[in-house]
Amino acid sequence: MIEVRTRLRRWGNSFGIVVPIKVIESGEAQEGDEVQALIIGRKKTNLKKLFGKHKFSKSTEQLMHEMNEELYND
Repeated sequence: MIEVRTRLRRWGNSFGIVVPIKVIESGEAQEGDEVQALIIGRKKTNLKKLFGKHKFSKSTEQLMHEMNEELYND
């Protein structure tokens, strides 16, 4: 696995990333290789807003109790 930090760039009506030549020269990747990109944005996620939209079928206490049983009561 190669970790590369790069910037998103506009190409016509699309966006793309550029793989630095050092990665290609190292033999880790070559033209035509399939790659998978993990995009980590700059925006912070509002967890309260995110989790506030999901309705759980069990209470927090019930979920914690089940986790404790599963983890510690084998």
